[in-house]
Formats: sequence, C-alpha cells, structure tokens
Amino acid sequence: MSRISNDQVKHVANLARLAITEEEAEKFTKQLDAIITFAEQLNELDTENVEPTYHVLDMKNVLREDIPQKGLPREEVLKNAPEHQDGQIKVPNIMGKED
Repeated sequence: MSRISNDQVKHVANLARLAITEEEAEKFTKQLDAIITFAEQLNELDTENVEPTYHVLDMKNVLREDIPQKGLPREEVLKNAPEHQDGQIKVPNIMGKED
C-alpha cells in the first residue's frame, strides 16, 4: 500500500508551481513512497538512551573577544569617499527627488 497518492504528488507539484506529466507524477509517487518507507524504518530504532543532539560534530564558533578599538579618523575615511558633505559620506537618493 502506497503511503502517498498520485493526487497528493500532483497537488504538491501544483503548490510548487511545477508542471509535471502523468508519467512524472507516477515516478515521483514511487520515489516518495520509498523515501517515506525508509524514514519509517528509523522509528524502529531504539533511541531510549541516546542523548539528543543538534549537530553530529562537536563544533563551536570561534569568535574574537569583543574589545572596543579606536576607529579610523573621519578625514581618513572621507578621503576614500567619492562624495562627502558635512562630515558624512554622500550617497545617491533612492527614496525620492533631491531638494
């Protein structure tokens, strides 16, 4: 007995805006049924004494210590800006007309 129907595959394809043929729907139905069967086999495993995990490897983020440092002088930064005005970098207006 199939765990997923041809109509369900067509419905999901439609939701995903995919156009599939009848032959493709049948092929995908068989493939998805095999995937579901495999996933159901995992339910048979005894996981009583297995500690939950989020990742199979013991990984930690390596971050530098957050230490405040003095930034570049404003004049140095503005020297590299194509345009600046009143001590700030001037960028093109994207919201409306310039006054």
